[in-house]
Amino acid sequence: MYKKEIYNLIEKALKDLGIEEVPNFTVSYPPNEKMGDYTTNAAMIAAKIWKKAPMEIADAIKSKVKSPRTTSLRGRQKSKVVEKIEVAPPGFINFYLKPEVVQKNLATILKQKDKFGSTWFDKTHHKSLTASGKAIKIGKGKTIVIDYSAPNIAKMMHVGHLRSTIIGQAIYNIYKFLGYKTIGDNHIGDWGTHFGKLIYAYKNFANKKDLKKNFAKEMNRLYVDFNVRAKEDEKLNDYARVETKKFQEGDKENIKIWKYFARESIKEFNRIYKMLGVKIDYALGESFYQKMLGEIISSAFKKGVASRSQGAIIIPLEKYNIPPLMIQKSDGATLYGTTDLATIKYRMKKWNPKKILYIVANEQAGHFTQVFKSAEILGFIAPKQAIHVKFGMVLGPDGKKFSTREGKVILLKDLFGEAISRARKIVQEKNPKLSDAEKRKISKVVGIGAIKYNDLSQNRFTDITFNWDKMLDFRGNSAPYLQYTYARIKSILRRAKVSAAIKFKQELLNDEKELVILRQLILFDEVVERAGEEFMPNIIAEYLYKLANNFNLFYELVPVLKAEKDLRQARLALISAVAITLKNGLKLLGIETLERM
Repeated sequence: MYKKEIYNLIEKALKDLGIEEVPNFTVSYPPNEKMGDYTTNAAMIAAKIWKKAPMEIADAIKSKVKSPRTTSLRGRQKSKVVEKIEVAPPGFINFYLKPEVVQKNLATILKQKDKFGSTWFDKTHHKSLTASGKAIKIGKGKTIVIDYSAPNIAKMMHVGHLRSTIIGQAIYNIYKFLGYKTIGDNHIGDWGTHFGKLIYAYKNFANKKDLKKNFAKEMNRLYVDFNVRAKEDEKLNDYARVETKKFQEGDKENIKIWKYFARESIKEFNRIYKMLGVKIDYALGESFYQKMLGEIISSAFKKGVASRSQGAIIIPLEKYNIPPLMIQKSDGATLYGTTDLATIKYRMKKWNPKKILYIVANEQAGHFTQVFKSAEILGFIAPKQAIHVKFGMVLGPDGKKFSTREGKVILLKDLFGEAISRARKIVQEKNPKLSDAEKRKISKVVGIGAIKYNDLSQNRFTDITFNWDKMLDFRGNSAPYLQYTYARIKSILRRAKVSAAIKFKQELLNDEKELVILRQLILFDEVVERAGEEFMPNIIAEYLYKLANNFNLFYELVPVLKAEKDLRQARLALISAVAITLKNGLKLLGIETLERM
């Protein structure tokens, strides 16, 4: 909430010191609360320009910030929000907000409730206002398209699909919360050479009864079976290519089989999405764009962008130090890159988004570099308008990538079943008196939440080695811990018989443990905004874990229900705000909360 104001104070101080070209400094958060609410590296960066010691620069900035320039006729005045400024080696400047500033935020949280953290621009702290002075959301009037999940039809969803799906949904939730018109597009893999394999397998060694009983399982078996047989008889791959060609040329029988695959696959995907609490706005698969590919190729030639190379058609990118993008093979077949260009053109024309985000694994980085640069040259997008939001893979226990072709995968439905089963055992141990219906509900929410949080709490760039114990660890930094903290607060509020509107005196909350929580609550909207800007849901997870820890420490050491009447009300208001923030943050991560556990 106040990060921008601190930044402006520093910027003005630097200009007062004669540094007109303001360096690219940052305002961030100290590693612990004792070091202030905000910290900056401005002195260390400015020292390089001014050729002086960072500590000397820091002291000079501190002096100027105490009396920042204003346009007021009264000349210079102290900041209304900063209580204290300290300089720390090797040149950090730490800012402490006034207690009354963080206390005042409590009423805002209780008033905004489920909208708290959605980063409305405040006329006191931000300049981005309408002409009337009314505050607006930062995403107002902007559209963002998010491409995520993207499973292949006729294949079962497994742990390899998990990261794109839940990271994509979390980023979708964050941008929607920030006021953007947010469009989720599930670019389903429903076109390509693997359909020739599946069509051949379906015609020659499928068990139609098994397909009716369990479509997803039987299709997975067929795909694995085909690849095992093809290793022994290479002619099978030739037969599959024939089936692919027939299918892509509109053969009625193959199209009918393909439509059956697509229909049944989407039913299976929707079951998985329902379990995960994921709902994607559009499911425009690769097949949707096939009729547009000819125009993409002809347009590339007309614009002088494409050229022929050994019978194939390419978009040369060597002058950008990028390998060329092939958009048509020598046999006339198109490729994924061709489809991706058509997809970008379609999305820009239909939705005119500010940005298109592709939530796809690190291993596709080279491909998207080629596609995005080609799309820029063709005039479909501006530079950096399409962004590859990379993430690491989920690796098997052996540290190797899961392979659908070899059948070495853990299916999502099996993963969910195991998580719910383990959660059920813990629920039974902790609260055996609950009804079976309550145990089922809690087990599902806790189990699925644990899987999501295990992923979203980690830096998305890193690979995750699959480990049952780690994925389903219900202790410490986990969804169950945060869910339990929320349920604990709701239990306290029920016992206190708190009404919808709590009347309280915010100035009574001046104990250090109370101020620690208040100071953290005031950062929530900045945390959400930063998580959106950097496409990093783990920023929210880290914040929530710290908030839960601070609350639990506070509640163990500070009386709430037994406190004197006015202080009791103030503390109940404080923990209500913590509950609101935990719920809002977990909701952004796609994790449910429970009133009782």
